[in-house]
Amino acid sequence: MANCTKAVFSGSKKTLKRSCGPPNEVLPTRTPGGLQVNVTWLREDGSNKISVRYRALGSHSWNETVESQLPNTAMVEKLTPSLVYVVQIQCVTTAECTQCPWSKNYYVPSELTTRPILVSAKYTDITQKTGCRLISITWKFPVKDVYDGYRVTVWKESGEPPQEQLTTSEPAIRLTLSYSAYRLNISAYNNASVSPAATHVIPQHTDANILGDGRLNVTVHNSTAFTIHWRPDRIRKYVCYVVEWMKQGHSGWYLSFFEDAIARKTVSSIQEHLEPYTRYRVTLHLRPNKNTCNMKHINNSESTYGTTEFYHTEGSPVGAPANVTFHNVTLNSAVLQWSQIPEEDLRGFLLGYIIYYTEHHYQETSTAHNITVDPGSTSFHMEALKSGTAYQVQISGFTLAGEGIRSISSVFKTDPKVNFSIRGAIAAFVVVACLLVFGSPVIKRVKAILWPRVPNPGHSNAVQKIESPGQLKLLEALVTLKAVEEWDTKSFQILEREAVIPSQTLSMLPHVRTCEDDSLEMAHAWSERDGDSTADNDDTTNTLLDTQRTHFQSSPFTFAGGYTTMEMFQQLTPQWTMEGGSNTPSIEGEPEDFTVLKSMRLDYVRQFSTSPPSDSEFTPALV
Repeated sequence: MANCTKAVFSGSKKTLKRSCGPPNEVLPTRTPGGLQVNVTWLREDGSNKISVRYRALGSHSWNETVESQLPNTAMVEKLTPSLVYVVQIQCVTTAECTQCPWSKNYYVPSELTTRPILVSAKYTDITQKTGCRLISITWKFPVKDVYDGYRVTVWKESGEPPQEQLTTSEPAIRLTLSYSAYRLNISAYNNASVSPAATHVIPQHTDANILGDGRLNVTVHNSTAFTIHWRPDRIRKYVCYVVEWMKQGHSGWYLSFFEDAIARKTVSSIQEHLEPYTRYRVTLHLRPNKNTCNMKHINNSESTYGTTEFYHTEGSPVGAPANVTFHNVTLNSAVLQWSQIPEEDLRGFLLGYIIYYTEHHYQETSTAHNITVDPGSTSFHMEALKSGTAYQVQISGFTLAGEGIRSISSVFKTDPKVNFSIRGAIAAFVVVACLLVFGSPVIKRVKAILWPRVPNPGHSNAVQKIESPGQLKLLEALVTLKAVEEWDTKSFQILEREAVIPSQTLSMLPHVRTCEDDSLEMAHAWSERDGDSTADNDDTTNTLLDTQRTHFQSSPFTFAGGYTTMEMFQQLTPQWTMEGGSNTPSIEGEPEDFTVLKSMRLDYVRQFSTSPPSDSEFTPALV
């Protein structure tokens, strides 16, 4: 048998020294600009106040120790949100815990101060499940590697519980929800903090197939009670329902109920009374869970059966259509357009619009006309109007309670009637065509008659034979004679292209018909303008004029060419040929033939001039 030793001692907790800690669990939580530390101890250690020391990650010195005011929790303030901290905890020494060692290092991540950013939100009806839609929402977080995941909180806008919280590590979520309105809060989180939430509201969806299709009806009893009716075929499959009603811009109210006998439900004792002239929307949802009609989960828990609208009391509209305009105005028609009356001004269900129009005459009255159009219309094609007439138009809406106020008068005028003749158009077309086809030749012919072209002496080869100054002087005189002939056919008689040359002077000269009314003074006036004439030549000129009257018509010679002046020059030139074969005229004096030519020029002018020309006309040519 082994030897055993027995020792006996005695004492109390106050006299015994024992160690407490470290904590069994530490839960640091970042608060705005601070840190909250919660701890739990082993059972034998009890509940103790704690001391906390901390330092920023990377720093080697600890900040001052903070002691808690309450057991198991401590608050640290004035921290930098973006820094990561290292924390240690110990108990505050007491008589029971005389020794409190520091815990291990706990790392507290930086504070999440930014909210997630919503990227997209898509709502898609689920064809296989009537009254449900697929909600797809994505977002992003601007700071990377500082969060552990996301928390999404979903609840109904009507306020019906619960508020369901979902967690996900991906920045996206997909939910199957009814057509009711919902609200979502999305936050990022880590083991120490939760970011501010990004809020997204999913609006109530109104399916055209179930809104006002007769499957749901409402009977209003008073301002605190109404009854909803639905088709009885739903009773066989569903017994749990929820009804929601709301007015524009409000979250609404709800009532969940159990019904397995009749397809109607009366909602009474409404806390917020129904308001007159206010439109309400009521929706009935079906819940497949038969154990309880209260919603346990938000996601995939109900479907929408039907939606309708009602008024407690209807009134006539207090607003009128606005932005009345006119387009495509013609002789007898116009398109009228307007904007709808705002819903808050309707005060009832709009049954249609009334268009009033009258002929607009100053200080005169005319018969008023009115047309009723559908409530969904915002335009109307007015026809059978009078051309060139102004019309005054007003539009009003009406409900079951009556007609509302009219819009401000608008005036437009139809296009005036234009008298259009087919015969006149054809005649105008023929005239234009004739001008285009025959206009150019006619214009050229008229121009040739009214403004004949003076033949260009340069086209004659006689110009090339000028060999002496005397010949040039003779040519200038003849050109002047021809220019006077072509100057104005309306002011002169037609010159007969025949010339009679006195046999005593030249062998040939053009025949010119004399005018008995011409005076000798006019010939003297023209003779004075000639720079080549002198006082001694005046007597010779007068003598030659008399000689020309006597013998000018006796010559039968006629010039047949187009350049008469040049032909005369060619026939007169040989008589200036000097003796001995010289082409140079005599210097002692002018030839007799040249003197006769001057007198003939004066006589030519006297025949065809009705009045003495001005000093500016033909003077340079006669010099």
